[in-house]
Amino acid sequence: MSKAASISVKRNLLLTGGALVLILALGLAAQVSAQPTASPPDFSSNQTAWLHPPGGEFPAVAGSPMPMRQDPAHPFVGNNTGRQPTYRMGDVSNPNLKQWAKDVMKKDTDEIDAGKVGFQPSSSCVPAGIPNMLESPGPLIIVQGPKEVVMFGEGGNEVRHIHLNVPHSANPKPSWTGESVGHYESDTLVVDTIGLNTKTVVDIYRTPHTEKLHVVERWHTIDAGKTLEVTITVDDPDTFYQPWTVRVRGQRGREEFLEEICAESNFNFGLFDFHMPVAKTADF
Repeated sequence: MSKAASISVKRNLLLTGGALVLILALGLAAQVSAQPTASPPDFSSNQTAWLHPPGGEFPAVAGSPMPMRQDPAHPFVGNNTGRQPTYRMGDVSNPNLKQWAKDVMKKDTDEIDAGKVGFQPSSSCVPAGIPNMLESPGPLIIVQGPKEVVMFGEGGNEVRHIHLNVPHSANPKPSWTGESVGHYESDTLVVDTIGLNTKTVVDIYRTPHTEKLHVVERWHTIDAGKTLEVTITVDDPDTFYQPWTVRVRGQRGREEFLEEICAESNFNFGLFDFHMPVAKTADF
């Protein structure tokens, strides 16, 4: 074989080998891409509901500023204790709370001391907002779809939509539940919420906020899927000096999911003024 022919054979062998490597690499990539992606965690209630334990206030997380707590000068007394029930009243000495919010809460406490009924979203027939919705002890139903997660709180006015794998709107219009977008990180659903109107309050102590309120939640299950754990970080630089984090948990359980026609309650209209929205004209 001539020298030129030998060089040509070697060149052809190298080209063939390179093509074979390329074909094998493409085939492997196709196999990897063809493999099913990991399924998102299952937060659906599966014919049960997530039940939050009663208690009323957000559990604190070590290392975070303390969330709002009951004013020591106004001890809380719950229902069915044999004593006169009292309202939740926030401790305005909380060092993380800015002065304007302290003034609002102090005025609220003074008015309750003078006989005013303490505002409660459920009694006033309005949504609780985020993150206050997650303090409710009632059942929570979660429906997961490919483009959104929908959460239903008991009572009829708590429906929350979490849009998946999309950015926030440029200028979301403030609303009762805000604009929530989410994505999955392994076994965790991360939810980012902005655009909450100032008609809502942050917690059961009626802590106010501004339209800068920004809430991030991380949802995942523990205890072999029996417990739903949500870590919540609340940030509003015009209301709090520092962001604060709390953690709530719910258990799978069977409990009747009730529909409450709040505005038709004789209790609300007759005994107390909860400042419910009332239509001025008939629908028909």
